[in-house]
Amino acid sequence: MKLSKLDLGNVVAIAHSQGHLQLLLDLGNELEFIEIPAPVAAFEGLQHLNEIVAEAKDLPAYEQSIPMLPMNSSMANAIGYDSDRNILQIEFHNGAVYQYSDIDQDTWQDLHQADSIGKFFNENVRGKYQYERIDDDYC
Repeated sequence: MKLSKLDLGNVVAIAHSQGHLQLLLDLGNELEFIEIPAPVAAFEGLQHLNEIVAEAKDLPAYEQSIPMLPMNSSMANAIGYDSDRNILQIEFHNGAVYQYSDIDQDTWQDLHQADSIGKFFNENVRGKYQYERIDDDYC
């Protein structure tokens, strides 16, 4: 096995859609969105790596960032899920970021794969779970 040194410090967000790993990179003066053909396991592996790094830093739960997936939705810019804490995080178009508690894995998967994120959210999440608006500093 050959190992390569890797710096993922510029990766702002990750997603997976239609067989492509999607990365949002911070280039300093601009953001760049790239897509790479990859199985969903690559996305899941990066999420897991993010969790390991957060645990290694021993950060309080509120400082552990939730990976956000950019969305093409009339309701939200991005959504993310923390499977360890069962927290759904949504960044709405107005910039407000909310975390919803006790969201199970199935609900997350259904939301993530829904044809209409807004319709699924309104029918299955809004008014049914406790939520909290959070500062952008913790995203």
